[in-house]
Amino acid sequence: MKKWTLVMLIIALLTFGSVIGFNLMVKGKIADAIANMPEPISPVTAMIVTPEKWQPTINAIGFVEPNQGLTIANELSGVVSEINFENGSEVKVDQSLVVLDSAVEKANLKSKMVQLPAAEADYKRLLRLYKQKSVSKQDLDNSEAKYLVLKADIESLNATIERRQIDAPFGGLIGIRSVNLGEYLQAGTDIVRLEDISSMKIRFTVPQNQLPSISKGQTIHVYVDAYPEHPFEGKISAIEPAVFYQSGLIQIQAKIPNIDAKLRSGMFARVAILLPELTDQFVLPQTAINFTLYGNSIYLINDIEEDGETVKRVKQINVEVIERNGNNALVSGDLKANDLIVTSGQIRLNNDSKVKVTEDDSLTPPATMPQL
Repeated sequence: MKKWTLVMLIIALLTFGSVIGFNLMVKGKIADAIANMPEPISPVTAMIVTPEKWQPTINAIGFVEPNQGLTIANELSGVVSEINFENGSEVKVDQSLVVLDSAVEKANLKSKMVQLPAAEADYKRLLRLYKQKSVSKQDLDNSEAKYLVLKADIESLNATIERRQIDAPFGGLIGIRSVNLGEYLQAGTDIVRLEDISSMKIRFTVPQNQLPSISKGQTIHVYVDAYPEHPFEGKISAIEPAVFYQSGLIQIQAKIPNIDAKLRSGMFARVAILLPELTDQFVLPQTAINFTLYGNSIYLINDIEEDGETVKRVKQINVEVIERNGNNALVSGDLKANDLIVTSGQIRLNNDSKVKVTEDDSLTPPATMPQL
């Protein structure tokens, strides 16, 4: 029994020893293979840094407003007797838009006008008799009061009739009416929208610390979703005199020429206030920058002589991102003109990694879109 146990123990030891030995041999082979492997070369795309111009801006958002705009409404109630415009048409200042029925007022006006000559003649006759001391002052006063009341009634009726004719207060583009011929309107009913869109305005807010960089007459560029690539140029026309104390923002208004009536009121807009242009700046694509919580960096490619040949290795340097615009960023740091930097492929890189510069047109849009 003891002999059998000894034999089994020896067999187990030999088995475990062979497994351990085999594993040690494999690890050694792997270590030798890794030690003898050539250094990996990472493919990257690159660009040469050249100083260029940069247009700094102050960015904001706002909504486009018309030069003038209002919703036409009636002051008096009544029945619509005339509609004198076409939906979506251009109207001129003082053009009649809607007329409410005023037959009763016109009849009352005619009655008063008929009475006016007799009342005037009676007043003038009593005035002559009073000067001759043939009538009393009271009779003259009563006649004058009757004559003046009649004139006042005529003026009131004329004003009422005019208020039943709704005219355009200014020229512009009229919208789609919300009333119909023969419809009874209560006072204050919305009839149609009228806007002067020959030029437009935009209101937006900026932080109060940007106020020293803003002035009346300053140029702005406005972008709207309908024409995302087309900047509409305008000028700052007014700056609110007070800062809104709850937010620390100050309101700005600008005017924009509305060529071809492309802008319409209510459009959401992005505003860029143009500041003095900077020259000799380093502008990099944002894909070239490694953005981290600990700082931003880029990889600089250097040519190094090794074993009689020139290889390319990278060096990581820190940069400060001053401003961004689209895919580009204005940076400052230990950069010089004609430096070669990595623009893509950084994920595989470390300091002093060996790289190979390749061409990559994956981000270049095709000349024509593929057909389905």
